[in-house]
Amino acid sequence: MADDLRTVVVDDEQLAREELCFQLQQLGAVEVVAQASNGVDALRVIEEHQPDLVMLDVQMPGITGFEVARRVLLAGIESHLVFVTAFDQYAIEAFDVNAVDYVLKPVEPARLATAVERVRRRLAVERTALRPREELDRLLQALAERQGRREQLALKVDERFLLVHTDEVVHASVEDDQIRVVTNSLSGTSNYRTLDELQARLDPAVFWRVHRSHLVNINKIKEIVPWFSRNYILKMRDGKGTEIPVSRSQTRRLREYLKL
Repeated sequence: MADDLRTVVVDDEQLAREELCFQLQQLGAVEVVAQASNGVDALRVIEEHQPDLVMLDVQMPGITGFEVARRVLLAGIESHLVFVTAFDQYAIEAFDVNAVDYVLKPVEPARLATAVERVRRRLAVERTALRPREELDRLLQALAERQGRREQLALKVDERFLLVHTDEVVHASVEDDQIRVVTNSLSGTSNYRTLDELQARLDPAVFWRVHRSHLVNINKIKEIVPWFSRNYILKMRDGKGTEIPVSRSQTRRLREYLKL
């Protein structure tokens, strides 16, 4: 059908390809237009079919998934790439960003559905406004350079850029159209444009969006203060003991998590 998500599946293992194709077809509105078992064939069928989505294995003999992605980018092909990987959790944290998603092997149907839905949303946006391809380039560089390492953030403090580990972050907030990130020892601005972009790079089990303007590290909460209408104020473990409001929609989650 015209609205089906035209998809190419790339994996050097035949059984893995067949299983992934089956799961994609079970989702509905997905058409697998081609398969490839190596990087060379992948580049050929991607150029031939110009698919909406490429499910791309990372570790393949010869041309890796990363190299396939780079060549697709250089060719100006507008396909969305979803990496299929068996990498550990630290590497996975680098994958979950705006333009490209990941699916962990063995593939779980619910996680696959989430990845496909993200691609559908991006395609809907792109029908009215093209997204810059530099976003994909930055992702590929991050995947190559940061695999196996803990994620770091670059913060601008005065005229310097300092690198901090994400587990040092106490909270982040929208301030004067910038994203201000605070640790125990410093406060600086991030080059991320929105809290959504920053949140996508952080562990969702640790960093909670407790308010539309605030993101907190739940391990850095010093005190929970009851507030009006059964809401709460969070006092954080930064140098200033910053107080952050919890929105009504997040209050129930906080109560359940902390057994309040």
